[in-house]
Amino acid sequence: MFWAPSGAESVKTLPVGLQNLNSFYMSIFRFKQFEVVNERSAMKVNTDGVLLGAAMTILPEDRRFLDIGTGTGTIALMAAQRSFAEVHDDVRIDAIDIDEPSASEAAMNFAKSPWSESLKAHNMSLDDFAVSSESPYDLIFSNPPYFEDSLTAPDERKSTARHTSDGLSYRDIFDFASERLAEKGRVSFVLPADQEAALCRYARMSGFHLFRILRVRTVPRKQPSRIIAEFARERCGQPSDTILTIQDEGKYTQEYLSLTHNFYLFA
Repeated sequence: MFWAPSGAESVKTLPVGLQNLNSFYMSIFRFKQFEVVNERSAMKVNTDGVLLGAAMTILPEDRRFLDIGTGTGTIALMAAQRSFAEVHDDVRIDAIDIDEPSASEAAMNFAKSPWSESLKAHNMSLDDFAVSSESPYDLIFSNPPYFEDSLTAPDERKSTARHTSDGLSYRDIFDFASERLAEKGRVSFVLPADQEAALCRYARMSGFHLFRILRVRTVPRKQPSRIIAEFARERCGQPSDTILTIQDEGKYTQEYLSLTHNFYLFA
């Protein structure tokens, strides 16, 4: 479900002198209210992150947010847009990434957004951030590492961003949330569907309960490949369990267009 801005394949057909210029422009991904430089981060703008940013539960009273493993900062920017950070001057969104180029690129994307005063990027691990962080968060969200049982990714920086054995794990995030999440706060993830059992197991171990799961499939004939899973401290009965289909007969579905309407230029 990862993709790059359209036209990326055409760079090699250009004269050498224009390839770098064209590559620069293709590294900028434009949304309706902001744009993301997508050049240095270990993990690029991707469908998973946009789905989480558009679908995660944000309440009108939410003011404190934390993005763990921010990459380009896309999900944090979507949270700022959805929380009307330009209206509520008390909205604060922290975004952390252990990868320095990613954190720097996120900081640059934040600085040129309409919500620059509300967004702050931190180049540090979750453990280090936990030492300096004090205020409770209303929402903690992450597009976390998920190669938990697979071979390490060949690219070292992508491995750091994606491989649980190299640092960040579901358990780490829930442990942090147990100490830093507001009493009525939520934790939201996007991850492969086959990680659902492991994620829910770690959630229960840390005292969190699933209250919503959105299963995402690319087309109607396929099984869901991604889930958006949301947790809270309080048990809330039967969790909401729904399915989102991205495309049908070669076209984006109305439900997907409605979900991403405020962000994608084509929606």
